[in-house]
Amino acid sequence: MENEIVILITLIGYKLFLIAIGLWASRKTQSNADFFLGDRQLGPYVAAVSYSASACSAWTLLGLSGAAFVIGISVLWLVLGALAGMMIAWVYLAKPVQTASLEQNLLTLTDLAALDVDGKHREHLTRSIAFVILFSFVFYIAAQFQGAGTAFSGAFGLPSTEAILTGALIVMIYTWLGGFWAVSLTDAIQGTVMLFASALLPIATLLELGGLTEFWANYQQVASPAQLSLTGNAAGLAIIGVIVGGLSTGISTFGQPHLIIRFMALRDETARRQATVITAVWYVIVWFGMAFLGLAGALLVPELANTEQVFFALADSVLPTLIAGLLVAAVISAIMSTADSQLLVSASVLSHDLGFGKRYPNRQLLISRIAVAAVVLISTLIALYLPAQIFARVLFAWVALGAAFGPMVIARVAGWQLAPNHWLIGIWLGFGSAVGLSLLPNAPGDIAERLLPFVLHLGFLALVRKR
Repeated sequence: MENEIVILITLIGYKLFLIAIGLWASRKTQSNADFFLGDRQLGPYVAAVSYSASACSAWTLLGLSGAAFVIGISVLWLVLGALAGMMIAWVYLAKPVQTASLEQNLLTLTDLAALDVDGKHREHLTRSIAFVILFSFVFYIAAQFQGAGTAFSGAFGLPSTEAILTGALIVMIYTWLGGFWAVSLTDAIQGTVMLFASALLPIATLLELGGLTEFWANYQQVASPAQLSLTGNAAGLAIIGVIVGGLSTGISTFGQPHLIIRFMALRDETARRQATVITAVWYVIVWFGMAFLGLAGALLVPELANTEQVFFALADSVLPTLIAGLLVAAVISAIMSTADSQLLVSASVLSHDLGFGKRYPNRQLLISRIAVAAVVLISTLIALYLPAQIFARVLFAWVALGAAFGPMVIARVAGWQLAPNHWLIGIWLGFGSAVGLSLLPNAPGDIAERLLPFVLHLGFLALVRKR
C-alpha cells in the first residue's frame, strides 16, 4: 500500500507538471511553424533527449529488457543495430535535412518528400504519405497508451481502462496547448527520467548480484546454451540471419517522421553536433542498461511470467520501497507520454499536409489542435477495443514507416533525381511489402519483415533514378 501511494502521488505531480509545461509553451506558439517545429529553435540537449525518448519509449524499457530475458546475450545485435541506425541518422542525415528545412521552409516529412513535385503528382504523393503516416501512427499511439495502461495495472492491480483514458487526456491537453515546444520539453524530461532509471537500476542490480564477475559466473549456471550464444545457437546460414536480423532493427530509424522533424527543428550547426554526442551517450546507457536488466532478471526473478515486466520486478526487488515507487511512477509516466511526438506529426498531416488548416487561414492553430484531439480519440478507441500485443503493434508501425520513408529520405539527402511517379511507387512498394510480410504466419519483426521492404524500396529508387 505504501508503494502504491508513492506511485500515485508521483504520477499526479508529474502530470500536473506536464500540463504546466503546456501552458508555458502555449505562449510561444503563435503559428503553425511554432506549433509543428518550435520556430526551429531547438537546442542540443532538448533535441537529443527528446529524439531519443521518442524513438525508444516503452519498446526499450520493457520490450528490450524482456527480449534479453528470453533470448540471452544475442540481444547484443539488437542493441548494436539500434546504435548504428541512430549514428547514421545523426551523422549523415541530420545536417542535409536541417539545411533543406531552413532554406525551403519545410515543416514536415511530406514537404521534404514532395520538394520538387508539382501538380497532380504532388497531390497524389501527399495523400499517400498522409495515409501511411496516419494508418501507422494511430496504431503506434494506441500501443503506447496500451503499454502505459498495462504498466499502471501492474503497479496497482487495477483495470487499465482508467489509466489509458487519463493518460490520453493529459497528453492531449499539453500537446494541444504547447505543440512542438511542449512535446519536445516533456520528451526531454521523460528521456532524462529514462536515462536516470537506466543507470540507477542496473547499478543497484549489479551490486545485488555481487559485481560483474559474480553475475557472469552465476548467469552461465542458469542460462541455456542458446542464451549463452551470440548467435542463439544457430548454425550455418541461420547465423547470418540472427546477426543481420538484429542489426537491421536500426534501418527503420531513417524513415520515422517524428524523428526527422527533430532535425528540421534544430537551432544551428553547433546544436546539431552537440546533439549527436548527447544522443550517442544516451543510447549507450539506456540500451546496454536495459539489456543487462533482462539478463539479470533470469537470476533474480527467474519465475517471472510476463518477461516485459522485468524492469518493475527488479525495481521492487533491489531498491528501497520509496525509491522503487518513484522510479516506477516516473517510468510509467514516461511510457504514457511518449505518444505525444507521433500525435503531433499526425496532427501536422491533417492540418498542414492535407491542407485542412489552409482552408481556414485565420484558424490554422485551431484546426491543428482539433486534429490532435481527433487522433487521440481514434487511438484511444483502438487501445480500448482492439487490444493487441504491444511489441508486435509497435514493431509493425516502426517497420512500415521505415520502409515507406527511409529510402526516400536517403535518396533526397543523396540528391537523387526521380520522375514524380517513381517517388509514389517507391513509398507504396515499401509500405505495401511491409504490410504483406507482417500478415504472414511468422515471428513479428523477423529478418524478412525488418529488412526486405526497406531494401526493395531503396533498390527500386536506385534503379529508376536519373543518371
